Amino acid sequence: MAEIVREGNLFHLRNDRISYILCVMPEHALAHLYFGRRLSRLDPDQVLRHAGSGDTYNFTLQECGLDRLPQEYPSFGLGDQRVGALKIENADGSTAADLRFVSAVIEQGKPALAGLPATFGDNCQTLRISMKDQQTNVQVELLYTVFEDCDAIARSAKITNGSLADIRLTGAMSLSVDLPDDQWDFITLNGAWARERGVYRRPLMPGHQGVSTQCGASSLQQSPFLALARRETSEAQGEAIGAALIYSGNFLAQASVYQNGSTRVMLGINPDDFSWLLQPGDSFQTPEAALVYSAQGLGGMSRAFHTLWEKHLLPRKWLNAHRPVLLNSWEAAYFDFDEEKLVSIAKSAAEAGVELFVMDDGWFGHRDDDTTSLGDWTVDKRKLPGGLGRLSDRVRALGLQFGIWMEPEMVSPDSDLYRAHPDWAIHIPGRAGITARHQLTLDLSRKDVQDFVYQAVSTTLKESRAAYLKWDMNRNFSNIGSTALPVDQQKELPHRYILGLYSVMERLVKAFPNVLFEGCASGGGRFDPGMLYYVPQFWCSDNTDALCRCRIQYGTSMFLPPSTMGSHVSAVPNHQTGRITPLQTRFAVALGGCFGYELDPRKLTEEERSALQGQVKYAQDSESTRLHGGMYRLLSPFEGNDTAWITVSKDQKEAVFTYVRGQAQANAAPALVKLQGLSPEKRYTVQETGQTFGGDELLFSGILCKVDGGNAASLLYTLKAVEA
Repeated sequence: MAEIVREGNLFHLRNDRISYILCVMPEHALAHLYFGRRLSRLDPDQVLRHAGSGDTYNFTLQECGLDRLPQEYPSFGLGDQRVGALKIENADGSTAADLRFVSAVIEQGKPALAGLPATFGDNCQTLRISMKDQQTNVQVELLYTVFEDCDAIARSAKITNGSLADIRLTGAMSLSVDLPDDQWDFITLNGAWARERGVYRRPLMPGHQGVSTQCGASSLQQSPFLALARRETSEAQGEAIGAALIYSGNFLAQASVYQNGSTRVMLGINPDDFSWLLQPGDSFQTPEAALVYSAQGLGGMSRAFHTLWEKHLLPRKWLNAHRPVLLNSWEAAYFDFDEEKLVSIAKSAAEAGVELFVMDDGWFGHRDDDTTSLGDWTVDKRKLPGGLGRLSDRVRALGLQFGIWMEPEMVSPDSDLYRAHPDWAIHIPGRAGITARHQLTLDLSRKDVQDFVYQAVSTTLKESRAAYLKWDMNRNFSNIGSTALPVDQQKELPHRYILGLYSVMERLVKAFPNVLFEGCASGGGRFDPGMLYYVPQFWCSDNTDALCRCRIQYGTSMFLPPSTMGSHVSAVPNHQTGRITPLQTRFAVALGGCFGYELDPRKLTEEERSALQGQVKYAQDSESTRLHGGMYRLLSPFEGNDTAWITVSKDQKEAVFTYVRGQAQANAAPALVKLQGLSPEKRYTVQETGQTFGGDELLFSGILCKVDGGNAASLLYTLKAVEA
């Protein structure tokens, strides 16, 4: 069970597996004592004396100083020389804040955060700690939630100006944790367009190491995530700590090692080029961060995140709801289509058993390429003379659901919208505009722009009667300025933009509860827990090459579950890499997420069209295990030639195992892959071969992966427990 126990000045947050412990010092500073495996109790004296270098520590800050105290929410300027979680500019020009404990309340359940996505749940408890700087009357409320069913702590902070003068917030982290040592490896997810979320692991070193973004989104290059793993930690064993931010804008994820060998982990809105004016009585709520602990290696850390997001973050409507197998028109037609061509493609897809047809870019304005019409969300009657309604009716008459693509946050300079409202685009007056992909970003910090976007999307959904909307975002910020904000609040624009986006999404998902929203941002450029609060799945990458997707999906799974990854079979030669891979391998890899197609089925051979029918049936039958089972990464494409993973149903009665070989090797022995997640007491039959093995044999000896010759060969096995 999840519980928070107060024993004097100690607060112990725990469930059956983890503990998080903090204490109030005699001078009312708030100290962090422990995060890790569940403890029955902890003697604070040992931890505090360790931090204070032995006998010099006598529980007074005069003796030890804030510079050595493991703090819960540190600030800079009054003795702690380390980087602070809170940075303010006071009315007198000083930047000091001296936060001291005032009170604490323990609550059942999980409070929402105003204007921000956050975890939710009933099987949890929340600790609400109030702190204050007595001189300035700046107040900070720290929230901690511990969950019964996942090994995670959710944290956030609310800063209130209780003084009689304006103050300026220049940094407010969501999470800060002081760890007693630096014997960790530091893991981040880095990449670029078409090769998102590569896994990078290196030893912690003295100084600061981290990732951050300033482009207005969580980005293609970085992810709002970090992990610490003991040097010996592997996928299956060893200690690991993970931290992720439930936010979609500029962020900082950092670990800092100091002279005494301690490590300070911080996660939150990027303080670079950020400030927020707080008038008397105003408050600022930080995004929520999640902290997980695993004693079962990096795989255990990932599954803790997967459980947290699926049970406590994703829209409840879609938690266990069927995700339809879809076909998207983009790589099948690009901008070159009309109503008859789309209906013909949809008819071929329906014959294969596909459930949802999605019309991608090119249906509005006079959009024959990417240089025009974003913002003019009226149907192009040249292509669709009967409008969205007639196309939707014809597609649905084939037995398919209808879906549609939009990019609501953007505007083309060549558009009626921009000609009418040039001030609606993010820009700096007097400076030449900078376009990317021939488009500008709408200023979602403005209420009038938010209302326009909401109306455009809701009108499109009503006219098309769409069951699915792909929400794209293909460029980041530049010329960052807003004519709706005063001069001294221009640095608030990036966060206000994200708050505006969340406000629009909140309105839409409430107005259209049965529409499946899928996020996209040039692929995975804003694939983060903040967006997943509103959209249950995200287009993992524009790169659909099977071997590239092995790496992208492997890295993504470090903190995001398969049920959130949009993953499709595309045509060959692949449109991004030019590589030709077997259809079976493209299918096996795409099954690692929400399954679909990105091709024109009319151009396939008769044999391939027949194979599609079997693929769709398999994807439907295996959906529960593939998307919601426990995922175990077995072979890393970042460490060798092969990739393998397995997803195991919660009752351990079924599993889907995928093995992909990269480059063919001459005279190479077939791989013998040790599986994970199965019950050693059960026996399992491989449905594709009829062979039966003991669970212990598969776990401790392995399964032989003999594949055909050639590059990118694969195996896809369904394992089912044999009834006794």
